[in-house]
Amino acid sequence: MNSWPNPSSPYAWLLLAGLAVSAVFWSRVARRDDRLLFVYIGAVAGAFAGAKIAYFLAEGWRDFSQPDVWLRLATGKSILGALPGGYLGVEWAKRCVRYSAPTGDWFATIAPLSIIVGRLGCWWHGCCLGRVCEPHWFTTTDSSGLARWPAPLVEILFNAAAALGFLLLRRRRLWPNQHYHLYLISYGCFRFLHEFLRDTPRLWGPLSGYHLLAFAVAVFGIVAFRKRAAECRRGQVQIQSGSISANAK
Repeated sequence: MNSWPNPSSPYAWLLLAGLAVSAVFWSRVARRDDRLLFVYIGAVAGAFAGAKIAYFLAEGWRDFSQPDVWLRLATGKSILGALPGGYLGVEWAKRCVRYSAPTGDWFATIAPLSIIVGRLGCWWHGCCLGRVCEPHWFTTTDSSGLARWPAPLVEILFNAAAALGFLLLRRRRLWPNQHYHLYLISYGCFRFLHEFLRDTPRLWGPLSGYHLLAFAVAVFGIVAFRKRAAECRRGQVQIQSGSISANAK
């Protein structure tokens, strides 16, 4: 559970930086159609709502017995809710403004970069910790002097690899309009396995509420991938063209 960050702390600034990264990136994309700005707002709103709901389902319900319950609920959030929440927010916004072209490949580039910035904040702030383990060259030390699995750093490496992978897919025009679905699947699977090494409340034996959320994210991605593949076979989906720079001209 995160403590309330000082507004001048690296954690608070990096949270804002993560949002700024996505905003700058999307401002370039939105030059091609004014409606895309509303789509971005829908993504941010959906991601924020999903992050709060996921935290509450995974562990926030336990906070009602704590004296600082409202502070905990206010600061608690989870990427596992932000990713599908942002997806649903985008779909809602696109329907409102009648924008039918796919946007997922753009968000597959934005999401890993934003999460990297956010996880740097987790690392410096000392939250989202890994489990206590024997000291090794790869472990980090918490504020109490305990050696822990470097959970934020491992997630940074995963998302860096994902960002590079989607860049290569875009350049080679492989699996167009499926990149965000691939990210949901890969992140859900990664997070399910990585959760065994994170220091989160366990509900059933070694499983936490985040295990269930990670599984749900992966399944959500698979269902969305199959649906998009069926739409492409029927010729109902436009193919996004080129790279981000080409789209933003």
